[in-house]
Amino acid sequence: MGLPIEIYLNVAASGLLTGLVYGLMALGLSVIFGVVRVVNFAHGEMMTVGMYVAILAFATLGIDPLVMMVPIAAVLFVFGYLLQTGLINPFINRPEHSQFMLLVAVALILVNLQLIVFGPDSQGVRTSYSFDSYAIGPLIIDASKVYAALAAVAVAAALFAFFRFTLLGKAIRACADNYHGALVVGLNVKHLYALTFGLGTACVGAAGAMLVAITDVTPTIGPAYTLLAFVIVITGGLGSMPGALLGGVLIGVTEALGGLLFTPSAKSMFAFGILVLVLLFRPQGILGRKLS
Repeated sequence: MGLPIEIYLNVAASGLLTGLVYGLMALGLSVIFGVVRVVNFAHGEMMTVGMYVAILAFATLGIDPLVMMVPIAAVLFVFGYLLQTGLINPFINRPEHSQFMLLVAVALILVNLQLIVFGPDSQGVRTSYSFDSYAIGPLIIDASKVYAALAAVAVAAALFAFFRFTLLGKAIRACADNYHGALVVGLNVKHLYALTFGLGTACVGAAGAMLVAITDVTPTIGPAYTLLAFVIVITGGLGSMPGALLGGVLIGVTEALGGLLFTPSAKSMFAFGILVLVLLFRPQGILGRKLS
């Protein structure tokens, strides 16, 4: 006997809200690759840094993780800027495997530092609204997921506006479109690359502050989030900002429904199934540019 339709609707709505946070996480990866052409293999590990900072702020100061979103994003922006300036820029023109090994090394360092500082046990936060929910017709939606999703949409909208309407954002887009042309007209490409990497890490830091309000974290979960971010940006279209959000929503809903229909441990199987279908029938991603 099948489950009532309301159950499917509730699970899909929950997956959609979580998927918007996933989309913001993947948006940072997409921005970095779209401009700098460097694949950040430490992306998920950087998000767990943001999650642990949010946990510390909540445990010591009682500050809500969603309130900490802005300062965490600022801290991760500085970290990303310095990382790009001091470590990654010298590798920009080196072979791709050198960049890969560099960022994998950064990921391993972050994981082990977090293991030393926080230990292997899972940690999370329980805010005053952790067990609240909203009833919208047949839907019963967790308040934490609603707030996190709204925050993710606000940050993504601010990032879109920055790239489209500000001079600095247009300069960064110019670097992405034509590296040599940007050099010719006198743009400081290394500085703009560092700003872009900082913005990407700020996005993932903000996503970490949002995600810790709805799930627990361990130091070793970072690689799984890195892999999830890759699945999302490839599904949506590598380098496409709207594609990252769409991919996040699609993967979030797919995982939620897959976990309901089968077992929660098998939910990732469906996300990778979506990835395989996209690679087979639209290898540039749903919103990606057609490959020449």
